[in-house]
Amino acid sequence: MDEAPYDLITMGRIGVDLYPLQSGVSLADVTSFGKFLGGSPSNVAVAAARLGRRAAVVTRTGRDPFGAYLRSQLGEFGVDARWVTPVDGLATPVTFCELFPPDDFPLYFYRLPKAPDLELREGELDLAAIRAARIFWMTGTGLCAEPSRAATLAALGARGGAGPGPAPAGARRGEHPPGGRPPGATVFDLDWRPMFWEGADGGVPEYARALYREALAHATVAVGNVDECEVATGEREPRAAADALLAAGVELAVVKQGPKGVLAVHRDGTVAEVAPVPVDVVNGLGAGDAFGGALCHGLLAGWDLERVMRYANAAGAIVASRLACSSAMPHPAEVDAVLAGGRA
Repeated sequence: MDEAPYDLITMGRIGVDLYPLQSGVSLADVTSFGKFLGGSPSNVAVAAARLGRRAAVVTRTGRDPFGAYLRSQLGEFGVDARWVTPVDGLATPVTFCELFPPDDFPLYFYRLPKAPDLELREGELDLAAIRAARIFWMTGTGLCAEPSRAATLAALGARGGAGPGPAPAGARRGEHPPGGRPPGATVFDLDWRPMFWEGADGGVPEYARALYREALAHATVAVGNVDECEVATGEREPRAAADALLAAGVELAVVKQGPKGVLAVHRDGTVAEVAPVPVDVVNGLGAGDAFGGALCHGLLAGWDLERVMRYANAAGAIVASRLACSSAMPHPAEVDAVLAGGRA
């Protein structure tokens, strides 16, 4: 690969979000909607691009007007869409939500008979670019069905061997020997969506837990809320969940606790527990994606753990105060203003 590595490559879900322009109203009674680019890993790439990072997405759409819209939107947001390819015979997914602030935002996914982003195939991946990226971001949803499952695991494999392991003698943190881990981070967004998993209507199927364990062995960072951490580790109490994620192989565990803030624990013993930013919530659905993009930005900048968490929290709060997800992602000056004492 001749060009410089990407700061961030994300892989997985994409779709069109149709959000009601009326809050506190059932979809049965909504009369107008706003149309936005959606899908968690795609939003994370947009969030990082807004903060000045060179980002790309690996995903697929339908060969339809909504697919063309999504590729156009990625370009407008400064995200490289070269690996966003169409699939014949499948429609670009659409997602509706309802808005009942401050904490109830039901989602309705239209991804049948199958979402194109689950048609990612190992042989079509640019594994050299994925390996070289400073951060690679994948999600639990990418593991829910084939061929996306095999492609996601292949991408993780391209990032290096299982488990972080010690740094080689004489190497600075982040360096790696030929054939070893690439510099930067491999982030596993735990992203548990039971409606996408066969057999998950009665709980978490064991095959899903096994896939999560396999992915964790290749990741250096795990990010999830307490429900998702419980799926991955069986632990729900935040510190116990973080410790279990570290034991599974990651170097940094980030446990999002909603109104209780965020807990981050590094393998080196560093702990950061940060309170949430006060916010009048309009739509909480994009906050986690803004958090993710800002997390990547902070890790790339080499900030200390508490600063990274405070910055990511502020970015998430800004998006929670707005209707949209992708187009609501903040610019650096907006995050800095919140950190300086302003409201989101």
